[in-house]
Amino acid sequence: MTSPAFHMIDRAPQPVAPFSHAVEVDGWIFLTGQMPTDPTDPLAPLGEGIEAQTRRVMDNLVLVLEGLGLGLEHVISARAFLTEFERDYTIMNDVYRSYFPADRLPARTCVGVTALAVQALVEIDFIAKRPA
Repeated sequence: MTSPAFHMIDRAPQPVAPFSHAVEVDGWIFLTGQMPTDPTDPLAPLGEGIEAQTRRVMDNLVLVLEGLGLGLEHVISARAFLTEFERDYTIMNDVYRSYFPADRLPARTCVGVTALAVQALVEIDFIAKRPA
């Protein structure tokens, strides 16, 4: 096993806690869960509703992937966390699904939680694999 590389991506949102945007080891990339924060203005209010917040989270994840020279086609697995699971699950799925081709959906877990940082409605993280 090679030593892990800890990545901070300039264009990605500032972390809301002490973490790297991604950690890479042996071609596997573990992307920290992204919040629906504006990468250009961390003090901007969060988007209204689950649709806007899910789009911002996915766009933030894309920024991290791009900063590593990767894209959504490299995503192997995702985890989604929702504070209002029953209310927001269907809409979050519709937005999430729009980012991936129908025949290349990553494995995924989605759970309901009592709260998320910055009072977000959604957080999503990824595991990606760099091509050999």
